[in-house]
Formats: sequence, structure tokens, C-alpha cells
Amino acid sequence: MSPLAKYYVGAGIASVLALLILPSLVAWLIVIGVLVGPVVAYFMLDESQRARLRRVRRRQIGQ
Repeated sequence: MSPLAKYYVGAGIASVLALLILPSLVAWLIVIGVLVGPVVAYFMLDESQRARLRRVRRRQIGQ
């Protein structure tokens, strides 16, 4: 399992636990933060940083 997949599994487990344990509003805020946070962070990068990130990811896929 790739390191990125481990993060996704961990985020999913944390989200489910938050929904079960915490009050509903707080739990939904955590779930939205876990799911939307990486997307917002990606779009906050400028174009040169995004291009560099794409190059690095493409290089790692071929390994």
C-alpha cells in the first residue's frame, strides 16, 4: 500500500470515528475539513508549484 493510500485510509477511519463519537455538527465540520482540506491546499499553490507537484507524482508512479 502506498503512503498516500495509508493517509486516505486513516482519514476515512478518523472521519467515521468522528461521526460516531462527536456531536453531529462538530463531526461534520471535521469530515468536511478532512475531505476538502487537501483540495483547497492544492488550489492555493501557484501554477509553478502545481506543475512541480505533478512532475514529482508522475515520476513516483513509474517506480
